[in-house]
Amino acid sequence: MTSTASSTDLRQDQAAPGERPSWQRRLRRFGYVAGPRGDVRDRLVPPYAEPSPRLWAALGVPHGLAGRLVRWSGWLGPLLVTLFAGVLRFWNLGNPRAVIFDETYYAKDAWALVHRGFEVNWDKNANNLVLDLGSSIRIPSDAAYVVHPPVGKYVIGLGELVFGFDPFGWRFMTALLGTLSVLLLCRIGRRLFRSTFLGCLAGALLAVDGLHFVMSRTALLDGVLMFFVVAAFGCLVVDRDRTRAKLAAALLADADGRVRPDAWTAEHTRLGWRPWRLLAGLMLGLAIGTKWSGLYVLAAFGVMTVLWDVASRRVAGARRPYATVLRRDLGWAFLSTVPVAVATYVASWTGWILSPSDGTGGYYRNWAATDGKDSSWSWLFPDWWRSLWHYETQVYDFHVGLASPHTYESNPWSWIVGGRPVSYFYESPAPGTDGCPADAGEKCAREVLALGTPLLWWVACFALLYVLWRWFFRRDWRAGAIACAVAAGYLPWFLYQERTIFFFYAVVFVPFLCLAVAMLLGALVGPPGSSETRRVAGATAAGVLVLLIAWNFIYFWPIHTGTAIPIDDWRSRMWLDTWV
Repeated sequence: MTSTASSTDLRQDQAAPGERPSWQRRLRRFGYVAGPRGDVRDRLVPPYAEPSPRLWAALGVPHGLAGRLVRWSGWLGPLLVTLFAGVLRFWNLGNPRAVIFDETYYAKDAWALVHRGFEVNWDKNANNLVLDLGSSIRIPSDAAYVVHPPVGKYVIGLGELVFGFDPFGWRFMTALLGTLSVLLLCRIGRRLFRSTFLGCLAGALLAVDGLHFVMSRTALLDGVLMFFVVAAFGCLVVDRDRTRAKLAAALLADADGRVRPDAWTAEHTRLGWRPWRLLAGLMLGLAIGTKWSGLYVLAAFGVMTVLWDVASRRVAGARRPYATVLRRDLGWAFLSTVPVAVATYVASWTGWILSPSDGTGGYYRNWAATDGKDSSWSWLFPDWWRSLWHYETQVYDFHVGLASPHTYESNPWSWIVGGRPVSYFYESPAPGTDGCPADAGEKCAREVLALGTPLLWWVACFALLYVLWRWFFRRDWRAGAIACAVAAGYLPWFLYQERTIFFFYAVVFVPFLCLAVAMLLGALVGPPGSSETRRVAGATAAGVLVLLIAWNFIYFWPIHTGTAIPIDDWRSRMWLDTWV
């Protein structure tokens, strides 16, 4: 059998041996288990699990080939899952051939950005003209006031430049990033759980999530934001592994070859150049440059990576790990994330900054030279900086005051159970037209509904409880990392319950829900050492649950892709009244 989440019980971030605090003893009644006290090197850098030889023997795979498959599986498995996800997302990507939902903003803004460097005001009939004329349409010159930064629109515009100004072109990059996010999640899950199987399982669950699928096939910003958040998380996980490997290499083995904690080494070892943390700062800057909600992720991930450093030095033997990190790591952690993210964000406005400041450039580009010319800060900052700052303050006021009613707005309390999905597109073709069967009897329904695969999300509710329990009572850093990522993408929206907000914002934390479900399923299969009966029963239950989730995705496929189905079939898929 393959390794499960429980098979790499990485409770390594514990204090040095000795009397445990009374709170830990009290928590034992709830399932608290003290961490193992094995070789420090294995606790700092746990080995990856390999499939049991019995699995390959049962499949009839020769020993030599089995060895090669084990070596290749770390990439071969994730690539196969990614191929599956890519086929789903790119199949008939240009359908519906329409400007659906907020594509009416971002597709056109992207086209203007990659040609003019700033967004423009389009005619109210521009959508029809775009579908008719495509790339030959004339781009207006009048600057438009927009409330989201440019990175996500530049990403969408890249696909338009390559494939043209049509539905396939403006959806191409979101489909590509959605596919690549599956690959990233497979690799992240593999590194977290030290199990290729569980990593690929997490990626496969993401591949069949309806919300992620729809967002990957729609030119909206949230799918782009999700990709950069997952990439930043993955960079920090790699950075954690590499820095712990440096600490493990610095510790000396005793006469028995056993590596033990050493306070001096743990407190004085310099972790050196950390390029993966810098890359995480870049990804977070791109996330913020897509949507400002990336700021919450930057803050949460920044705290998380510092706490990882504290835990690493504690395991290595540091007597005062917090003081050590404050002295040796905190400053570099800040410099490699926050300034990098800020610089990346500012650089993303280059097109706007370089546009003319005489009133023919980007919106508010001439503010410093007109309304803001008497500012008390004019001697200190250049005009473009003051104009950009003014623009950002206006955008902030807009966001915090947005309360316009919308048919598909929803409260974040309902997101975790998919209470109010968003309909991006709906038509009622007559029998014999637009794919509606001629014998349908009455009109059909064609819909693109941004709805997460219900069974996956409902299982994720229990998986989150499991993750929180495992983090709090088992001190499992992996559970804490998953909980942190979900919280960073989800909890901030509870601060804005009076705002007009939508369920599809939840796509940012969907990958981490899939990690939580994979962790729960791994625990269901059981840890190594369990009886064969226990492992078989657990694997059967987990397998049935995964198959039911896949079936659930297939069942809702028509209302994710705009496929025409008889109206009765559409009604049968509206499981909750709030989905209509």
